[in-house]
Amino acid sequence: MTVVLLTVAAVGCGSGSDAEKSPKAGAVKLGIIQIVEHPALDSARQGFLDVLAENGYKEGENLVVDYQNAQGDQGNLQTIARKFVEDKKDLILAVATPSAMTMANETDEIPILITAVTDPVSAKLVKSMEKPGTNVTGTTDINPVADQLQLIKDIVPAAKKVGIIYNSSEINSKVQVDMADKAAPRLGLELEKVTVTTSSEVMQAAQSLVGRVDAIYLPTDNMVISSLPAVLKVAEENKIPVIAGEINAVKNGALATIGIEYYRLGRTTGEMALEVLNGKNPAEMAIQGQQGSDVVINLKAAQRMGVTIPDEVIAKAKEIIK
Repeated sequence: MTVVLLTVAAVGCGSGSDAEKSPKAGAVKLGIIQIVEHPALDSARQGFLDVLAENGYKEGENLVVDYQNAQGDQGNLQTIARKFVEDKKDLILAVATPSAMTMANETDEIPILITAVTDPVSAKLVKSMEKPGTNVTGTTDINPVADQLQLIKDIVPAAKKVGIIYNSSEINSKVQVDMADKAAPRLGLELEKVTVTTSSEVMQAAQSLVGRVDAIYLPTDNMVISSLPAVLKVAEENKIPVIAGEINAVKNGALATIGIEYYRLGRTTGEMALEVLNGKNPAEMAIQGQQGSDVVINLKAAQRMGVTIPDEVIAKAKEIIK
């Protein structure tokens, strides 16, 4: 049997557990580096760990997990990444683009499995999606951005202006905004883009859109999604529908999405980790994505935002939150 020993550091700079310092002979030392905690990233991490547990990797026998959360701080990310290299981890899970980029900058030898990374090529983590050519492989959470903007039109046919809040320093967010820029004109939409540099700016960014937009679109931006309650407060007070880039945001109060399920994405990454542990070279393993997207609608959020969702949209939903 195997067990996962979870060592959580408040800012990702802890010294690790006693088990990590003295692991059993032959135990796989797994490091998990995560930029920030929020439901999507947490779900991906859990999916990954569940696959390992289901396949014989459990605490105290052949696996020790050192989970470190950077609390949104780049300096913490760098400290965690360097410590993982010093500790000679056997395998690393990097959750979200900033984590993956920081980790890849510290080692080109330890296998790195990535998840919740939007564009591994633009982030210079891999040479191509089909053949990474580096010590990095895993899964992408690239969104069907055009379909998500279409969902806005389906729910609010009169919508003309859509606000987007994102952190311009996150490559994954810029990729999604570029996709939105290309899709919006075809849908008769004009984008009002507001950037933030810290989570404390998110509410002000949302407030700046009041009276200027017919809906708000939130890409899978780590900083913004971790401050989702601030956006929802503004949206609900001003009756502005919020369409999100991922399902967990809808479960936590956004109106709707056509998106991926991060737990499933994490499980796919876990399955790839098993292959790496069995000797497969990450450089030869294509980046994987979730096949298909699900429509999820939150009817409670619709009521709070003063939105009536058309029956034809409800009929398409895989999940309806009441």
